[in-house]
Amino acid sequence: MSLKIEAKTIDEAYQKATKEFDCSIVELDIQIVQHPSAGILGMFKKNAIISVTKKGKLQKQLKKEGRDSRGSFKNRSTNSVDDEIMLKVEDGVKRLLKASCYEIELKKIQKYNDNTVSIYIDGEDAALLIGKEGYRYKAFSYLLYNWANIKYNINIRLEIAEFLSNQKEMVKKYLEHVIEKIKNTGRAQTKILDGILVKIALEELRAEFPDKYVGIRTARNGGKYVLVNDFNRDKNKE
Repeated sequence: MSLKIEAKTIDEAYQKATKEFDCSIVELDIQIVQHPSAGILGMFKKNAIISVTKKGKLQKQLKKEGRDSRGSFKNRSTNSVDDEIMLKVEDGVKRLLKASCYEIELKKIQKYNDNTVSIYIDGEDAALLIGKEGYRYKAFSYLLYNWANIKYNINIRLEIAEFLSNQKEMVKKYLEHVIEKIKNTGRAQTKILDGILVKIALEELRAEFPDKYVGIRTARNGGKYVLVNDFNRDKNKE
């Protein structure tokens, strides 16, 4: 059964689709029914319309291979990044960028750690790929992560024109008072953080407090935050 989704842009329609089906975009079969149009003098304006169906065959395959609903392997450690995987990821990213409508290119790809590949992209349209408040960056990063995780069982760290570095600096500045509170009281939690920000906060706080429990928690409204305390240290494996 397909579902028609309407939004101002194709990107927004894709985002609505992933939220509606609660899955990644790679799990959806999407057909563009209508491209958006600005019209003439404000008249005849058209929104983007897409037809979306969840890929049932993919879901069965994921279950068979022991993966969760987003394509990640259950109870399975990620692969080590070797030269062969690096070349395959590089080729895949280059082909993806070449097929896009943006003036961007892969500037650097390297091993970030044993199971993570670092990808650096830049170009004239880097700001467009990042999008307002980073919403396109999040979607693109999530798309790459799912592809790399499903295909090669590795992680991806995406940088577009220093966007990730700037986000990291912003989070580090915010965490200063959180770290101070932890040092004084032994525990604290961050505010609700969006997407990549909660992961950055997790990494920073784990580096700062290696002997404490540091984990991501979900609030009642679905938002994510990082909790730090002296309990459940043996669970600090996320």
